[in-house]
Amino acid sequence: MSLLEGILSRLKNMQEAEEDTERYFEQNGVRKCKVNYYTKTNSFELKVYNKDGKTDTFQFDDIDMTAIEIYELLQPEA
Repeated sequence: MSLLEGILSRLKNMQEAEEDTERYFEQNGVRKCKVNYYTKTNSFELKVYNKDGKTDTFQFDDIDMTAIEIYELLQPEA
């Protein structure tokens, strides 16, 4: 299973839950982001952890766009 398929699978599982859910995504043991899924609005909230300790928060109503953002965060740094 590719990384993108794994991310999509986790997000789909969040959608199928009957309550609001949250998941963390890590790279090499370092948390990169947290995703919340809200059943009432059928939307995802992506909280990205920055190196300076601050966070950026983004809202998505599309599972594919959410998965792409997470995938890009988990790519190795050059």
